[in-house]
Amino acid sequence: MFTGIIEELGEVVSIEEIGDSSRIRLRGPVVCEGARHGDSIAVNGVCLTVVDTPEELAAGTGEFSADVMAETLHRSSLGELKPGARVNLERAMALGARLGGHLVQGHVDATGRLLSREPGERDAAGELRWEVLRFSLPGSVSRYLVEKGSITVDGVSLTVVEAALDSFTVSLIPATLALTTLGAKTVGESVNLEVDVLAKYVERLLEARTLPSIPTALSAGDAPGEER
Repeated sequence: MFTGIIEELGEVVSIEEIGDSSRIRLRGPVVCEGARHGDSIAVNGVCLTVVDTPEELAAGTGEFSADVMAETLHRSSLGELKPGARVNLERAMALGARLGGHLVQGHVDATGRLLSREPGERDAAGELRWEVLRFSLPGSVSRYLVEKGSITVDGVSLTVVEAALDSFTVSLIPATLALTTLGAKTVGESVNLEVDVLAKYVERLLEARTLPSIPTALSAGDAPGEER
């Protein structure tokens, strides 16, 4: 699990295509600190597994490698990455740590595209204080969004400002613009979207209430362990 609070802006070092999958190598000294083989690191919101050997990690290069299978390449924007691209990195959350964002699984539900950027007000020095970004939203996940609810965009935990049927908006403060890839996103670029998992669980539970009850194998008056 993750929190959607980005720890570091990393960089794609190389991408090796292996059949219909890929092995991606990334530079991120902060997330590599104490990293071990098999650890989970979210890359632009996608949970990936560190595949380096203990010896390779001990070399202290500040880099790690992860395998990206065909399903992940198909469902996320990781297949569009090129060497030199900046990426949002976050290590898996530690049990008992503060939850600064919201519960994030690192399982991308869909991809969207940046539709527009609307600058907000500026301070006395002319620095941008906030900016409103609008992203497209596939119909398959639009029902999970509500105003003031949570959504993860490229691994960043954000609050929904406006939830339309086919798009949504978020307001980004200077820290988010400066410390994540969202500050440099251009209109038309794709992003990974993960909706709040709690909404999906609620939907599933409500669906279960409308399903016909399943008869048990025991007749009236029977009890487990009794002979019939």
